[in-house]
Amino acid sequence: MTNDMARLVAVTGIGGFLGRHIAAHLLCAGFEVRGTLRSMKKAQPIEAAIRSVDATAQGKLSFVAADLTADAGWDAAFAGADYVIHAASPFPSRVPSHEDELILPAREGTLRVLRAAKNAGVTRVVLTSSIGAISYGPGRAPFTESGWTDVNGPLATPYYKSKTLAERAAWEFARESGLELVVVNPGMILGPILGAETGTSVGVVQNLMKGRYPVMPDFRVPIVDVRDAAQAHVLAMTVPAAAGERFIIAGEALSIKDIARVLKRDFPAYGKKLPKFVLPTWLAGLASRFDPGLKLIIGELGRDARVSNEKAKRVLGWAPRPEDEAIRASAESLIAAGRV
Repeated sequence: MTNDMARLVAVTGIGGFLGRHIAAHLLCAGFEVRGTLRSMKKAQPIEAAIRSVDATAQGKLSFVAADLTADAGWDAAFAGADYVIHAASPFPSRVPSHEDELILPAREGTLRVLRAAKNAGVTRVVLTSSIGAISYGPGRAPFTESGWTDVNGPLATPYYKSKTLAERAAWEFARESGLELVVVNPGMILGPILGAETGTSVGVVQNLMKGRYPVMPDFRVPIVDVRDAAQAHVLAMTVPAAAGERFIIAGEALSIKDIARVLKRDFPAYGKKLPKFVLPTWLAGLASRFDPGLKLIIGELGRDARVSNEKAKRVLGWAPRPEDEAIRASAESLIAAGRV
C-alpha cells in the first residue's frame, strides 16, 4: 500500500504498552495512524518510542487529545478514520477503593468511543477486551470465546468486572447501531517495552528480576507476546471473516514459577534475586491482607487457567511466538532500558 493511499486508523490508548506496539504494526503495514492521548504532554516521547521500531520511520503518525471520561476531542480524533482500535483501558496495580472507579470509566469510555466511531462512519471498530471477560464464569478450562465471566461470581475482581461489563455494553451497542465490531481478548501481555513505560504485566517480570518477590504465589495466567497481540489487532481489523467475532489472543498458561524458571535459565546474573519457593495458598490468603498485588489474584491461586486460541489461528491466521520468547524479550528490554 502506498502512503498516498494509506487508510487512517485511530488508536485510543496509543501511549500504553500495547497501544505503542499496535501503532508500530500499523505504520509498518502502511496505514496512517492517529493516536488519542489524555494529555499532549507525552506525545513526543511516545512518538519516539513507537518510531524506535524498524520500518516505522516513513509512516504518518499524529496525536489528538481525548479523555475517556469526557466527550471533548472524540469527533476530531475519528474524523476521516477508516478504522478505530480502542485499546485504552485502565489496568490497576491494586484493588480500587470502590469498583466503580474502574467499571464506570471502562464502560462509559467504551460507549463514548463507539458512539463517536459510529458518528464518524468508520468501517470497523476493534475493541481490546481481556480473557478477564471470558474465564471467570461457570465454564471450565480450556476456556473458549463462548465463555463469559460472571460479574457476580466469587472470582470477579473489579478489573474483570470492568472488562466484562464494557465488552457486553459494546456488543449491545454494535447490535443496536449496526456498527461492525471485533473484540480481541488478550491474556497477560509480556514482551519488549517501547520507551520507559513497563505496564502492569511486564512489571511482574521487573519485580521478579529486582528481587521484590521473596516467594511466589501459585498463580497461572495465559501469556501472549505484545508483538503478537498487536498483530492480532491488525488482523482483527482487516480479515473480513472476523466481523462480529471475539478472539482469545493468548498461549500457554504459565505460573510465576514457570516465568522465574525461564529468567533463571536465560539471565543467570539475576538468579540470586529470583524467588525459589511457592507460597502455599492458605498462607497467601493471610498475606493478601497486607499485599494489594496479591489481593488482586487471591481467588485464582491454584486454578486451571488454560484457554484455547484455536479460533484466532483458524479465522485470523494468527501464529504466536513461544511464551519463552515473550518472557525473554521483556527481560532484555528492561535491562536495555535500565529498569532492573
